[in-house]
Amino acid sequence: MNMNFLRKLPTPQDIKNLYPLSEELAEIKKRNDEEITKVFTGVSNKLILVIGPCSADREDAVIDYIKRLRKVQDEVFDQIIIIPRIYTNKPRTTGAGYKGMLHQPNPLSDPDMLKGLIAIRKLHMRALEETGFSCADEMLYPENHRYLSDLLSYVAVGARSVEDQQHRLTASGLDIPVGMKNPTSGDLSVMMNSINAAQHSHTFIYRGWEVVSTGNNLAHAILRGYVDEQGNSHPNYHYEDLINLCDLYEKSGLVNPGVIVDTNHANSGKKWAEQVRIAKEIMHSTRHNDKVLKLVKGLMIESYIEDGSCKADERIYGKSITDPCLGWEKTEKLIYDLAELRRMKH
Repeated sequence: MNMNFLRKLPTPQDIKNLYPLSEELAEIKKRNDEEITKVFTGVSNKLILVIGPCSADREDAVIDYIKRLRKVQDEVFDQIIIIPRIYTNKPRTTGAGYKGMLHQPNPLSDPDMLKGLIAIRKLHMRALEETGFSCADEMLYPENHRYLSDLLSYVAVGARSVEDQQHRLTASGLDIPVGMKNPTSGDLSVMMNSINAAQHSHTFIYRGWEVVSTGNNLAHAILRGYVDEQGNSHPNYHYEDLINLCDLYEKSGLVNPGVIVDTNHANSGKKWAEQVRIAKEIMHSTRHNDKVLKLVKGLMIESYIEDGSCKADERIYGKSITDPCLGWEKTEKLIYDLAELRRMKH
């Protein structure tokens, strides 16, 4: 094999034993999970916001950002449930570039996966301890999920992973909401098939074990737009797109129909400032059709302290080093605006 085996890494249980979750924090996460589950099962009509940086690049700025979200959450809890994004793995289309905190706890240093495993667990634990938020992460590597399984309240399967068998089967064994993005091609049948797979039981190999999953009835869709053969972005968040997804769900027989709409990526053409307009247009769509209102469970928004993005070596505090994000002032106003729009509807 053309690989240099550097060292054997600790198991998820080893890392959990080093950085254990207290009973008090486990109870906080349990309560968060219960509130979030109510939205996906239709018991609650609150709006979920999966919101935060494109990638969690540094602990201090991420915690600062999440503490700001905490203050806002307390004021909008009657309408909105915030799930902060702490995305510690960053998919790279060509394999080049910053791959996230798991790979590089310091973006300017060489990769160190052991330090990365510790860094991502400490970051998620600190968020829960200091803000009461159990957060969201992307399941880029299915076998790594257990390093954070007792801390996460939401998992996303990305556009490049959604057709992968191991992602689908692992999602079927989780007990928290898992969002399946439409692939970069925009083929919604791929997304619907992945939800179907995730909602059913499977026998498969996971971390060296033969396991049987029970199926995850909280698996759902994420619309993120798509890119055509010429490289042009096309949105799929408009009213007609949401109606189309309602129809696909009705034909599918899947339980708990739901969608989280990604306001960035191909839906915005990576024009980060458009996220404000897109979020409000989706809210407008829900006011005109009860089927759409019931289907749209929430939004996914890329947001950080500073507007836009920068290069890693610029080291601008709270500014994304991957995809451009909506800055804090615009984010705060948007959340309050969304809460008010929901109050007008209900």
